[in-house]
Amino acid sequence: MLLFIKLGFFDILDILIVAFIFYQIYRLVKGTVAINIFAGIFTFYVAWLLVRALNMELITSIMGQFFGMGMIALLIVFQQEVRRFLLLVGSKYNLQNIFNLEKLFAKPVIKEDVSDAIVEACVNFSASKTGALIVFQQNTELYNYAQTGVMMKAKVTDELIENIFFKNTPLHDGAVIINENKILAARCILPVSDRRDIPGSMGLRHRAALGLSGVSDAYVVVVSEETGNITFFKDGSFKVKVSPEELKKFLSNDFSGFVVK
Repeated sequence: MLLFIKLGFFDILDILIVAFIFYQIYRLVKGTVAINIFAGIFTFYVAWLLVRALNMELITSIMGQFFGMGMIALLIVFQQEVRRFLLLVGSKYNLQNIFNLEKLFAKPVIKEDVSDAIVEACVNFSASKTGALIVFQQNTELYNYAQTGVMMKAKVTDELIENIFFKNTPLHDGAVIINENKILAARCILPVSDRRDIPGSMGLRHRAALGLSGVSDAYVVVVSEETGNITFFKDGSFKVKVSPEELKKFLSNDFSGFVVK
């Protein structure tokens, strides 16, 4: 029996790489208006194939001109998504340390006294319904985001965290970034996600947490001002109504029971 299609090792590798790229693109546009634009382009492409098959030369020529400039048009229309994809490749996969495998795969250790202080503060925030947004830097550099706020480089204590997010203090509106078990900065501005598949009960703090976790490997903890719920974010996914025990476990890099959203 003759095989009309011969697949070699590099053919399979080629298919896997393309599948991986399309999967990452899907993750970037999932839940955003971009998914609708992709659906429109796909419909247009199918129509173009149909008119070519029917030998409709005029409309085929017009649509062919459109696809001839399609790459430029896509770069203009999807400039935000392209930027996110490049950030995903350059930051999330940490290409700057590609030759340092130990640093690439090792996650920074959050000390027990730091995680205990954060858990204690979040429990108090939840009880008093005080909004909070706390970022734990991992391998992705967040110094650019830290520069949008007030640099501190202070010791992490539950009292200091609670004072920062007290509603009458000038530092409460924004994110706290923790790096190397120190408070690097407060009142930081984070990129806001435009995903539409998150619950309506989530506000700007949650969108900022989702936005940062989607373009970096940072862990982000949010306490809702409306419900008092604690939400944990990582890799563009989140878990709502996290208990103090779960939060402590997640901060220690144990993600068993982390439900991907």
